[in-house]
Amino acid sequence: MTPDLIILSDTIHTMDPRTPGPVQAVAVSGGVIAAVGSREDAQTWRQPGTRVVDLGSATLTPGLVDCHIHPVFGLDLTIGVDLSGATSLEDVRSLLRAEATHDDGWLRGWGLNPNAFGTVPLHRSVLDDVSNGKPALIRLFDGHSALANSRALEVAGIHGRHEFEQTAEVVCDASGVPTGFLVEAAAMELVQRHVPQESFAERKTRLAELLRDFARSGLTGGHVMDHSDESTALLQALEADGDLPLRLRTAPWCMPGSGEAEWKELARSIGKGGRRWSIEAIKLFVDGTVDNGTAWLFEPDVHGQSTAPFWPRPEEYSAAVRYFASRGIPTATHAIGDAGVEHVLDAVESFRDAVPADILRRTVHRIEHIETVPDQLVARLKAADVVASMQPTHCTHYSLADHSDNWSTRLGDERADRAWRCRDLREAGVTLGIGSDWPIAPYEPLPIMADARLRRRSGHPDQEPIAPAQALTALQALEGYTSHAAKAAGLWEVSGSITVGKRADFTVFELDPLTTTPDEFAASEVLGTFVDGEVQFMLERLA
Repeated sequence: MTPDLIILSDTIHTMDPRTPGPVQAVAVSGGVIAAVGSREDAQTWRQPGTRVVDLGSATLTPGLVDCHIHPVFGLDLTIGVDLSGATSLEDVRSLLRAEATHDDGWLRGWGLNPNAFGTVPLHRSVLDDVSNGKPALIRLFDGHSALANSRALEVAGIHGRHEFEQTAEVVCDASGVPTGFLVEAAAMELVQRHVPQESFAERKTRLAELLRDFARSGLTGGHVMDHSDESTALLQALEADGDLPLRLRTAPWCMPGSGEAEWKELARSIGKGGRRWSIEAIKLFVDGTVDNGTAWLFEPDVHGQSTAPFWPRPEEYSAAVRYFASRGIPTATHAIGDAGVEHVLDAVESFRDAVPADILRRTVHRIEHIETVPDQLVARLKAADVVASMQPTHCTHYSLADHSDNWSTRLGDERADRAWRCRDLREAGVTLGIGSDWPIAPYEPLPIMADARLRRRSGHPDQEPIAPAQALTALQALEGYTSHAAKAAGLWEVSGSITVGKRADFTVFELDPLTTTPDEFAASEVLGTFVDGEVQFMLERLA
């Protein structure tokens, strides 16, 4: 062995139960882990030209991977004023008034939480009052809905209801007049297509800055739940500039209205990519969100909504999943409501006997979000060998223990008590990958891991925990970003632990994620990241 790099650290969590400890040294050769052992072992590994990085009292773990992000799609969702901190309608109006004074053509905003509206309906008049005559389009926090003002509806030629291939809606009042509330992608696109677009250079610059911020937060990889031709062009351009500081596993969307011709084209894209990014799965949606009434529930919400699937003919969704599964292509399905989760499980179970065993073993199928499910569906996820991909901060940021928030109110107490059953899924033996769903929620992994343990927002000890029995242990939270993240991508053989032969991707922590209290850990620093054994970010005091 002739290592390129030796990393020393007082605490190293390998996340591999087969590795005898304690481990305080890792050798890297050609971007792959070549040896693990003690500081004394490392003295025998060192060769002329070997770089040695001594992290002292820091903690080293496998690189953190966010299991659900939208970096390119998120560029569109984060234009204009950030409304995510607005807690009242007056906050919203004040922020939008200030934004409307800027000398550009449209009033834009994002991250709007419907809880800020209280009992006031989402209506274009709220924007008309503050938009200074400009067309306005404001994205809500869930990414599945938007509010347009009267001028924007006029520009888009929207005067009444529309029919769509997928479950989407231009919401209208009793007289058939659009309220400005647009539900799901097809409806939002009616307005979005009229909004001035950024140049490729501008988007490339914003994406590069975002990915660097991801690296500084401790991330070495991400499962990107969207992909487009623009994504390919941007990632190729960044990689050509040497500006891709983490691994990205992407998944283009398969949408309602598609058939085998479109599925074949999606299948052909699998495996395409570059050094640190590749298209590896297909993303589908079986429902929308609880907050805008488009989740798929066994029983309606309190407004009589959330009763229908995203695919108007759900058997076509099942056929699409079967098509990809039979070709060994992983799928990831957005399913939030109990009926939606059940339908995904039905679809996966339906092809178990038809797909060859070797293909089944190597192909991962996942459900994204899983916000409210009864006991029998928790058990079925394990039996169907389906991975759960969940976002703990969706619970801690957007719901409340007293059920007074929009999400809980819509569902009612019984279903709200089933909120984000992370611990139950882990105890049932389900693989649980953890992520942020950025830009729907902040991407910083340390607060997310802390929230998963606390079941409240880290740094807010006055808040009551939400379904505290669902709290993860410190180890389970770290596994969600490391070993379980690798298993959720079918990559456990090459990543997810500090094991000889695996990728040399690491995250360096100021404090130990397994022994530090959650609030203290959330407020601590990430000291550095490595991808392929190459430093992507390192604080100056360690460089």
